[in-house]
Amino acid sequence: MSPLVIRNISIGLLLNLLFAAKLFSQESGPDNVRLMFYNTENLFDTIDDTLKEDDEFLPEGVMRWNLKRYNSKISALYKTIVAAGGWKPPAVIAMCEIEKRSVLEDLIHRTFLMKYDYGIIHEESPDPRGIDVCMIYDRSVVTLIDYSYWIPRQESNTDFSSRSILCARILIKNDTLHLIVNHWPSRRGGVLAGEGTRMKLAKLIIEKADSINRLCNYSAKIIISGDFNCTPDDQEVSPFTDPTANLTGFVNFSDKPAVRGEGTYRYMGTWEMIDQVFVSASLLKGSKGLFTDETKLKVFNPDFLLTRDPVYPGFSPFPTYRGYKYQGGFSDHLPVLLDLGFN
Repeated sequence: MSPLVIRNISIGLLLNLLFAAKLFSQESGPDNVRLMFYNTENLFDTIDDTLKEDDEFLPEGVMRWNLKRYNSKISALYKTIVAAGGWKPPAVIAMCEIEKRSVLEDLIHRTFLMKYDYGIIHEESPDPRGIDVCMIYDRSVVTLIDYSYWIPRQESNTDFSSRSILCARILIKNDTLHLIVNHWPSRRGGVLAGEGTRMKLAKLIIEKADSINRLCNYSAKIIISGDFNCTPDDQEVSPFTDPTANLTGFVNFSDKPAVRGEGTYRYMGTWEMIDQVFVSASLLKGSKGLFTDETKLKVFNPDFLLTRDPVYPGFSPFPTYRGYKYQGGFSDHLPVLLDLGFN
């Protein structure tokens, strides 16, 4: 693929980026470590992969996905990351709906993110469309210890047709953090669609998190994040915060924002908090080493990531596509940010 041409940012967007960076840098400060989760909305390249169902996102496909649109998408993602960083781009950026490693390489090597030393965690998932869960991390701040991808143990790669779960063990300021990143099956087709798989994935995470916690003498610092395709009050995620269901004891930082009417995705005019963050009790403010609290979670919603909803009153995330119609926006989801301090 030819080198990515970095486009000039319009004056209006540039002002929005600078304002967003200033606003969120005031909250984070230079001594905090910022984590970001973002459903990027179908970040495909333009090359046919015969092992994936990527035909829609080809130049001759129904989406008319071409190099110009791909370059614009990479640029949009870069701009979002920079604006979300404040002092500097987030130390950890977990993402979903990424087709392959090469699109991440374009993001970190062919935009101004090249100024930073980002590493990549990515493996192909069993998802038939080929969209994966992944992570990039600033190697000047984060040391990768190891990582693994999980699927329910009763399933095989040939039987399991959703995204695998990423678990990365990293070191930040000599403290160990476990990040569990998800993209659960959607509800397309009704609320109950995919519910069985979501419940299996929740059970798997609880089992794995409890094992990690035992190995760490019940002091493991664990963050579960991702697009769960369900809200904080749905039964699929309720076991994470139920002390009778797991030993780790998670707090859903997304619960209170959801009660306030905030969200990361807008469905039929209603904001839904389907991109959520759960934090183990050992990370709560007052703990030694890395810590955080519920006030450190933010939905990143600057004006440039929003557009007026064409059907319902108000604004929605500015998407790349609305149905099959190209919009040229960023994503149909808003990112979630979490800041960590250090004692």
